[in-house]
Amino acid sequence: MSRSSGPATNGFDGKVVIEVRCNEYTMRDHNRHVPWSPDEIAADAAACREAGASVVHFHARDPETGAMRGDTETYAAVIRAIRSQSDVLVNPTLGASTIPDPLQRVAHIPELAKDPATRPELAPVDLGSFNVDPFDWDTLQFRAEEIVYRTSVAGLRHEIDAITAAGVGVQSVLWTVGSARCLGAFLAMGVLPSPAFAEVTLSDVMLSTHPGTVRGMQALVEFLPPGVHWSVSCFGGNLLGLVTAAVEAGGHVSIGLGDYPYRELGEPTNAEVVAEVVRMVRAMGREPATPDEVRAVLGVGA
Repeated sequence: MSRSSGPATNGFDGKVVIEVRCNEYTMRDHNRHVPWSPDEIAADAAACREAGASVVHFHARDPETGAMRGDTETYAAVIRAIRSQSDVLVNPTLGASTIPDPLQRVAHIPELAKDPATRPELAPVDLGSFNVDPFDWDTLQFRAEEIVYRTSVAGLRHEIDAITAAGVGVQSVLWTVGSARCLGAFLAMGVLPSPAFAEVTLSDVMLSTHPGTVRGMQALVEFLPPGVHWSVSCFGGNLLGLVTAAVEAGGHVSIGLGDYPYRELGEPTNAEVVAEVVRMVRAMGREPATPDEVRAVLGVGA
């Protein structure tokens, strides 16, 4: 049985949360503006905040090569740099499928949380296990055939417990209907606190999740537990075509160069992508939520 999430205007008074997914594991071959270094990420976050974003999600990267950096010191440097320039909520990655062990995957969050200056407001937990299977429709080839993002229920509970015990909020990342149902179970069990904030993840290249279409989004949103605040993202696809549908359905927007280069806008910065989302949101008679409004509704960052 499906359960509708109901209107997500509850608590936000109709305002729209815009989260910037600024870099992920993305290189600069399609857009040179992907930020890597702490200073670049901080400047990007400040510009996005000025444009209307309230949350920034980032991956720690090597400043020169763009390679993933998983050490706590680099995460801390990024967070300090961001907070020196803006008041956006900080949402660092756990490393996803690049770190197989859930205990190791989440280890930097409690360490960061020991210092209020580096404690993030949010941390993402991908609910479930699935193939990492990007498919190239031009060549009819998988770009990866052996990567499995595997996390047991016990592993998920460890990640969530470590994050919440550190005084950090959880962003539940949903890749499938099963992820949404797991979210409902964790809320019913009290494993996750309310209000919950979830990201509905779509993709034009990953076959293991829903496609980046209105129908793909609706099919997953239909199974959200009641009262969940949710945003939509699209890995490997242009999310701008879904902004209006998501907002009309009561959702929010998670977007950025980490997921897609947005060459339809030229060679934009993340801030320019955010500005386009804000333009669309305001055309609907809505306003972007401020960081303080997001903190108050989600009860994070106190």
